Amino acid sequence: MKITVLSGGVGGARFTRGLLSLVGERAEVTVIANTGDDMWLHGVRVCPDLDTLMYTLGGAVHEEQGWGRLDESRRTSDDLAAYGLGWEWFTLGDLDLATHLARTALLRDGLPLSQVTARLAERWAPGVTLLPMTDDEVETHVITADGRDLHFEEWWVRHRAGLPAARFEQTNLATATPAPGVLAAIADADVVVVPPSNPVVSVGTILAIPGVRDALRTTAAPVVGISPVIGGAPVRGMADACLTAIGVETSAVAVARHYGRRPDGVLDAWLVDDRDADAADALRSEGWLAGSANTLMTDVATTARIAADALALVGRLP
Repeated sequence: MKITVLSGGVGGARFTRGLLSLVGERAEVTVIANTGDDMWLHGVRVCPDLDTLMYTLGGAVHEEQGWGRLDESRRTSDDLAAYGLGWEWFTLGDLDLATHLARTALLRDGLPLSQVTARLAERWAPGVTLLPMTDDEVETHVITADGRDLHFEEWWVRHRAGLPAARFEQTNLATATPAPGVLAAIADADVVVVPPSNPVVSVGTILAIPGVRDALRTTAAPVVGISPVIGGAPVRGMADACLTAIGVETSAVAVARHYGRRPDGVLDAWLVDDRDADAADALRSEGWLAGSANTLMTDVATTARIAADALALVGRLP
């Protein structure tokens, strides 16, 4: 059985860890990761979502944060600050910096990001085939209501999404192409899962890569999503600020409609939390395959059950 997951960072990584706990060796899992949060910092290429996936699935993530390395230190960042360099709001840990240095060295040797990612993932043995959405440098920027152009990470981390966003822009998007294996992973899948990741700047950026949305519309596999909104609030982070910026209500039913139902949209089925069971009812009345369950990912065992509920909804539980 082949399962393809479209993933952002923390939420997608935690869901995939639960999925792997559920399916074990009974399925081949491919994860297509958002790279719109990537940026150059201190001369190194930082890929937050790819790294969060590697660390989480490889057992090295800082569990309380949900990102970064376990037992991290920050001597290098502190010393950069002594030179008047670096950003207080975005600290690269020493262990994490080693990953960025390795990535940058391989990129400068001429390897595309997809090959670099495969090379780095060998160390962590994540149990999945990990693919960046593209080998091209596509970065998400936020154009604020007062006219500022900020990299998404600065808006998200430094300003905590507190500056009203007028719109989101992805640099180089028009000329970007899906990384090798991305379209095949969607076309050849037995099921495609959209986990509870940010629908605007994580999954939304993956969908914006030319060819990806069409691949989801035409794949023979059912496409099932899990709502990132529970009871009118995002499960994690400030996704509500992103949804507001594009004129979408922060609700389980509104996010489903934002993705859309095939053939015009990208989903076949939508799983919501029990607290939003009325959303499932509303979607079913519109022809959706929808269900409700406890979808709060509190631990690996609970997340495995959420993955089982999502797969069962489309009849693909191995």
